[in-house]
Amino acid sequence: MGLAVRWGLLSTADINRLALAGARESDRVDVIAVASRDEARARDYASANGIDRAYGGYEALLADPDVEAVYISLPNSLHVEWSIRALEAGKHVLCEKPLDRRVAAVESAFDAADRAGRLLMEAFMYRHNPQTDRLVELVEAGTIGELRLIRSAFSFTVSRPEDVRLSAELDGGGLMDVGSYCVSGSRLLAGKPEHVFAEQKVGPSGVDVRLAATMRFPGGVVSQFDCGLELPGREELEVIGADGSIFLGDPWHANVPEIVVRRDGKIETERLTPVNSYRLELENLGDAIRGQAEPLLGRADAVAQARAIEALYRSADTGTAVQVG
Repeated sequence: MGLAVRWGLLSTADINRLALAGARESDRVDVIAVASRDEARARDYASANGIDRAYGGYEALLADPDVEAVYISLPNSLHVEWSIRALEAGKHVLCEKPLDRRVAAVESAFDAADRAGRLLMEAFMYRHNPQTDRLVELVEAGTIGELRLIRSAFSFTVSRPEDVRLSAELDGGGLMDVGSYCVSGSRLLAGKPEHVFAEQKVGPSGVDVRLAATMRFPGGVVSQFDCGLELPGREELEVIGADGSIFLGDPWHANVPEIVVRRDGKIETERLTPVNSYRLELENLGDAIRGQAEPLLGRADAVAQARAIEALYRSADTGTAVQVG
């Protein structure tokens, strides 16, 4: 597949450990640099993770001519700003989800990518996993008949009050962090939502710590999901058709990929070989950089995702159903 793409990490966020684990599995991914606002922290992180170069500032990493692409794992509110800065510095960008909750901001980031002639991809790692491909294949093949209902959940409990996911200033919240997977999965299976209705509980820090929503899609397909930062750890996705249902107990991380099909009074379980989703997304963008593949996710998906999230928050704030533009 050619030379490995040389990557830099913009931040030392905890999620980097998952991306690094995926990178270590691949001969097409070479993480050569990491940046932090604190140079000592960057040096310690680089030493602990076998990374050659450490920078005390994100601009310094972007100035490194050997870095071809960056993985941005900064807090949500900084995603678009630093994606644009990286693109303007000539780097390709894999930005952690969600890219932003505002459609205009997402569009501005892809406009910057177009101007720079570089690639930008939103990092929904589950989309790259074979379990997701198999789910879509089964639904599209009519395995459970006409699609009727999608039910999903993603939640956990944030234990530290200083966690960035609880910061309103940094665009935290349950929908932004974990609920975005439920939105993405529903869109993948049902298309573009027509209107949405959401209810939330806002915590002391000003972000949604619990949110439940209904999304209506063309053809009468309904998606119902809940997410939260003060609930037990839960991951699940159920797709219900006229003739049966498909259940995934680990749809987003796919650490134990397993698809349960219920139809005709029978239960069939299909177990898949685990594959590192972070490796797959890094390789996909890397192959696209080398001109050997197309990015799985681009502008259209990221804009549609932001449009749905924007509508869901508007509904939760106003207590009314909102039409999705």
